[in-house]
Amino acid sequence: MKRTANAQWTGDLKSGKGTVSTASGVLESTPYSFTTRFEDGKGTNPEELLAAAHAGCFTMALSAQLAGAGLVATSLATVCTITFEKLADGFAITESHLHLTAKVPGASKEAFETAVNNAKSGCPVSKLYKTNITLEFTLEP
Repeated sequence: MKRTANAQWTGDLKSGKGTVSTASGVLESTPYSFTTRFEDGKGTNPEELLAAAHAGCFTMALSAQLAGAGLVATSLATVCTITFEKLADGFAITESHLHLTAKVPGASKEAFETAVNNAKSGCPVSKLYKTNITLEFTLEP
């Protein structure tokens, strides 16, 4: 299985602009630029897309882990925050933080925590990242 996206760019870094598109058509000529990456311009940026990918992948992986334990969530809500910093050797993504709020009827704290940790380490996007991945979670009644 392969998935495809493309990026187009025109101009220099600060005044240039570009678009990203996905083969599925969910993103089609979505704008990105210096201002959308380093300021608050309208459009997307690579870090936002990485955050969406990690949140989605982790949440799906958790659903699979719960199913393996005989559990079904009524709600899994994950927010991923990517930290993008300037370091001595240039810019880097230094952390991907996952914040999960879940409702899983019948889940013990131990079974839920095991499923969450397995999803964090087993999610294909987590495996791709070479950065610190942190996680906090709440299991609601």
